[in-house]
Amino acid sequence: MTSAQAQQKILQLSKELETHNHNYYVLDNATISDFEFDKLLEELISLEKQFPELLSASSPSQRVGGQITKTFNTVKHQYAMLSLSNSYSVEDMIDFDRKVREGLGYQSDQLFNDQIEYVCELKFDGLSISLIYEDGKLVQAITRGDGVQGDEVTTNAKTIKSVPLKLHGNYPPKFEIRGEVFMPRPVFNAINKEREEIGEAVMANPRNAASGTMKMQDSAQVAKRKLDCFLYNVMGENLPFKTHYESIQAAKSWGFKISEEAKLCHGINEVLKFIMHWDKKRFDLSYDTDGIVIKVNDFKLQKNLGFTAKSPRWAIAYKFKAEQVSTELLTISYQVGRTGAITPVANLKPVPLGGTTVKRASLHNADIIEKLDVRIGDQVFVEKGGEIIPKIIGVDFSKRKPDAKKTKYIDHCPECGSKLERNEGEANHFCPNENECPPQVVGRIEHFVSRRAMNIDSLGGETIVQLHNAGLIKNVADLYDLKKELLLPLERMAEKSAQNLITGLEASKQVPFERVLYAIGIRHVGETTAKKIAKKVKSLDVLLNLTKEELLAIDEVGEIIALSLHEYFSNTQNKVIIERLKQAGLQFSLSEDQHQNGTDTLKDLTFVISGVFTQHNRDQYKEMIELNGGKNSGSISKKTSFVLAGDNMGPEKLKKAESLGIKLLTEDEFLKMIE
Repeated sequence: MTSAQAQQKILQLSKELETHNHNYYVLDNATISDFEFDKLLEELISLEKQFPELLSASSPSQRVGGQITKTFNTVKHQYAMLSLSNSYSVEDMIDFDRKVREGLGYQSDQLFNDQIEYVCELKFDGLSISLIYEDGKLVQAITRGDGVQGDEVTTNAKTIKSVPLKLHGNYPPKFEIRGEVFMPRPVFNAINKEREEIGEAVMANPRNAASGTMKMQDSAQVAKRKLDCFLYNVMGENLPFKTHYESIQAAKSWGFKISEEAKLCHGINEVLKFIMHWDKKRFDLSYDTDGIVIKVNDFKLQKNLGFTAKSPRWAIAYKFKAEQVSTELLTISYQVGRTGAITPVANLKPVPLGGTTVKRASLHNADIIEKLDVRIGDQVFVEKGGEIIPKIIGVDFSKRKPDAKKTKYIDHCPECGSKLERNEGEANHFCPNENECPPQVVGRIEHFVSRRAMNIDSLGGETIVQLHNAGLIKNVADLYDLKKELLLPLERMAEKSAQNLITGLEASKQVPFERVLYAIGIRHVGETTAKKIAKKVKSLDVLLNLTKEELLAIDEVGEIIALSLHEYFSNTQNKVIIERLKQAGLQFSLSEDQHQNGTDTLKDLTFVISGVFTQHNRDQYKEMIELNGGKNSGSISKKTSFVLAGDNMGPEKLKKAESLGIKLLTEDEFLKMIE
């Protein structure tokens, strides 16, 4: 076959595959069998391998994945991805309609006569994404991030079958379209069933699963997760649309998957009918939705209404109330966390709730059990907190059995038998046997290797348990004694896996001091506190010799954290582990760059950041403030020294800053201050 013939055949196969793909994943109307589709795809891939110069970035073969993305680049959004205000009642919605009318200058006698056109859409529970198309081809996919900038995930987005790689019809030369990536419930349930069978931890919910999948480094693994995507917002310069509904119908004609449930409503009464309908029918869907998004349809009216600092005035999200059910409490079991904290768990008679079958619910701690007076055999009321984690919110005392005995909280660890302790002022009981209690040992190692700590992604929870059960690791220092020849005899540990693990451990030796301090898992020392301590003390050797008074002088360190630090470093076993980690080559002091970049320019100054920025994002400004000795605060008070104010600063914060006489700094003024 000549190159010209191959090119013609590749174009034919690509067009055919995209048509079948659109029919199946967007129109839900399969026209050929999976087997026939796979044969066509295999033929295309074979030709592209034979003629690699003919491989296109928008080829259907790119949906299979296979590319590895080690780091996801941060990209600034051309249009900020703002969040929506939430509403929870009919009264809230009527009030929203009133504010829309008043914002458009309606007189009082018009408020209930003229009907505003709204578009109602299901609020999908997944990961917000922005797709950018040029000349009908997908060129970039960006997650929402902080609203100002997000992560580029183009390679992974191409594996989603409902995201078109090439458009058809009369589309604009360049535009952006936003939507929600989600994991369908049947896919989520199938993956969890498989994970359960092979002993892996199940995923918590479809939303987290979709979000985590989109940040996987191997796009082939992303492809296997069978994510889906609804699109709902077209953006760009000089687009030929007068209304939102018109724009999404046009997007549908270009090949995008637009929810069939979106509806154009005339007036608030039709909006309320739509909400009431889906409050019941949402459980029949194959994907999760936690509310309804309501938008003013006319773009000109949207522009007139404008934005607040955080959200548009022309749109709102109605959040469904958490569903509540009653079921029997069968038993109470107790779980041990990585810090030794004991969490009581209610084992329930299975009951449908929010589209899933609930068998367990959190009871939090001994005080909650006492407050609710929960007893085995009780009929309890269960609710999904935030539509995700089930929790018991009460007891139906009218159905309590006469012989129901008061719940006695355990006094010994269910895993290792150690006597539990409870510190004054703390809600949880703790197992003190931190170096030998299995869940604590494994949990601490899992924390140590996690992404925000040492970031050893080649070492997952299942592998840690396997290594622990094999007696190869009993603490985090043991990780750095691992050798490939010790790993290879383990089940499911091939040459490549073993080498990746060793390579990951070696790379972790470059992780900076503040993350190492967070990784070793001192109780109450989170990321922010570890960063503050590291910046102040500069090295672990200095930290080890600080008195309680000197510890308390560090920003973010109070009595509880100071006591926790003292107890941790007084423990002989912990001292040995730290010394071994030092010998392994981990960073226990700030690097030269960190020493040089840090200043006391902003010492004793407290900043509040508000608004949208152009030169750096909020997190970067927070780091600059901390790096130069300043302190960040989320709210304005008399203690606030300056407000770093960007565009669209919140009116309430502006008003409070002015009333307290607090100076507002522009980006340029702040950057000049720390030069």
